[in-house]
Amino acid sequence: MTAHEAQPAPADQLLAPADQLLALAHAVGEPRRELAILGEGNVSARLDPAGDGAGRMLVKASGSTLATAGAEDLVECELAPILAALDAADADDEAVGAALMASRVDPEAKRPSVEALLHAVVLAAGAGAACHTHPVSANGILCSDRAELIAAGALFPDSIVVLGQHALFVPYLDPGRDLALHMRDALAAFVAQHGQLPKIAYLQNHGIFAIGEDAAECLRITEMADKHARILTAALAVGEPVFLGDDVLDRIENRADEHHRRRVLQGKR
Repeated sequence: MTAHEAQPAPADQLLAPADQLLALAHAVGEPRRELAILGEGNVSARLDPAGDGAGRMLVKASGSTLATAGAEDLVECELAPILAALDAADADDEAVGAALMASRVDPEAKRPSVEALLHAVVLAAGAGAACHTHPVSANGILCSDRAELIAAGALFPDSIVVLGQHALFVPYLDPGRDLALHMRDALAAFVAQHGQLPKIAYLQNHGIFAIGEDAAECLRITEMADKHARILTAALAVGEPVFLGDDVLDRIENRADEHHRRRVLQGKR
């Protein structure tokens, strides 16, 4: 199977988690998509029921290339020691790095990416999978003085179906412990306000973070976020963007036909 053909299967096809994650990695790593190059980006998946802060995850190893990642480039990690390192009062980069290495189920496995901290936070918050990329389309906005516009609202109906009504915007923080701690607090505040996790987080001067139930949903989110960024850029080139109103968002979010479309996208009837 070529990278162009690789597509995460619907969850009900019961692919092994590693196979689903590799299909996602290959799809978002395709050069033509301009989502990630070289060692950029990361993917992860929860290996057990989410939400209790314990359990394990699969995450891409540091330096591995998404487009060519193989099974040896996925590292199985215990979540507990990673989350504990975030809360340690004396944690520094060296201590966090040691905690990441100690979290490996197989001590001979490759080194987890420093962004495994961010993935651990997202998965512990209730996500089934996550996908972090650096799209040219989104970063063109996120690296500008109008970065927050990318999370300001929906521009077209299909984005609501895939990305939800609301997005999370995260100010720039260095990747690692500081970013993971901020993300943990931001996710908790988002859930308190909206009753669910965001589907997409936009990281200023950095990239995007797709948050889904499984790898297949993360691909859909990433693709739609890329389209959203391209359309926003086009709108800014000719004038000011016109975001859909709250009444439109609520109507699309709650329409029966849109619920059906979501089920179809998830491979359900």
